[in-house]
Parts: sequence; C-alpha cells; structure tokens
Amino acid sequence: MITEEPAPYDFPDRELLDADGAGYRCLVWRPAAVCVVIGRGNSPAASVFLDRAAADGVAVVQRPSGGEAVVLSPRTLAVSAVHRAAEQLASRRYFEQYNDAVIHALADLGVAGLSRRGISDIALGDRKILGSSIYRNRQRVLYHAVLNVAESPELMERYLRPPARQPDYRRDRAHRDFVTSLAAAGYALSTAALQDALHAALTRVALSPAPSSS
Repeated sequence: MITEEPAPYDFPDRELLDADGAGYRCLVWRPAAVCVVIGRGNSPAASVFLDRAAADGVAVVQRPSGGEAVVLSPRTLAVSAVHRAAEQLASRRYFEQYNDAVIHALADLGVAGLSRRGISDIALGDRKILGSSIYRNRQRVLYHAVLNVAESPELMERYLRPPARQPDYRRDRAHRDFVTSLAAAGYALSTAALQDALHAALTRVALSPAPSSS
C-alpha cells in the first residue's frame, strides 16, 4: 500500500531530545533496518519513490530537523547530540563544531581526504560521506548525522528522488556518482571502533569551550 503519510519519528535520538536532566547527551547508533528519513520541510511524494519503498516494505519517516531525505540502514551509523542552550549559536557554527569533531575522529582512525562541504556535509574527496541536520527550540539543540560506512549509493538512488536543494559541489550528480562510503574508499573499519571513536569525539565537543558566535 502506497501512502504519503510519513511514519512517526521514534529513533533513539528522539529520546535524547525529549529527556530532561543532563545538559548534554550524545549517542552513536546503528539503524536496525533500511528506512527513508525525510526532512521537516519535505513532501514524501516529492522526495521519495514511494512505490519502490512500499514494494520493498521500507518505512518513510519524517524527522523534526530540516535538510533533505536520507536512507538509513544497518550499513550506516547515526550520530546524535543534544544539549540545553539558553544562548544558542548560529546553526552553521554547530555544523562546523560537530562535523569537525567527526572529521578528527575518522582521521585518527586513518581516514584521509575528509573535508566539510556545502552547508552541513562531510566529503571524502569530492563525494559525500556524511550529511547532517539540526533541530532547535528555545531550550535544546539537536544535531544528527548519517555516516555511510558501507551502504551502496544505488540503494539511495532506488528510494530517493533528486533533491530540490543541492550543495554546489554536487554539480547535479546522481546519488551513485555523488555519494561514497568508507568501505568503497578502502577503509575496513569495524562498527565498534567507529562508534567508540565518534562517541569520544562528541563527548570532547561537550567538554570543550563553545566557539564564539561572532
């Protein structure tokens, strides 16, 4: 059955957003199954090949943050951090802070050629390996990202329509020509090693002084 009504967002980082208590929490988690997650401003029909998702039994979920649609799978890792912030920075500063932490964590594991690209991506060379988005209200800021560990870009191309908004460095490339993975780039890193390194990097972000908002 094809439906344009997205499923509720009930992934682990939702609990981070809803939780009271700690001023900062972070989580690196492995999705249990393939699903499509669209941004807050996305239309399911405009962002997703709904007939293909329905035929394959793939759920379409709408997240609270912005950005374009992504595919989650057990061959990716999701990276999330939430903190209370009475005085908040511009979103671009959060993208810089967290994505730099991810880059340093991967570099420590031997991954070379990483850089921040577009508004909120990390690229390996000129191909995207991580996309991120932010949700914020008056009390909290949620950063979440998807790192492609070993998923095929063809899977993304099966479910995702070309996005309405593209970073300049994409140059209208199809998913298979624009996205890569750590495995495709020759990095055979274990999920456990990646989770440990990324979690430690996110924790250091919380413990380090916040950058100036200027």
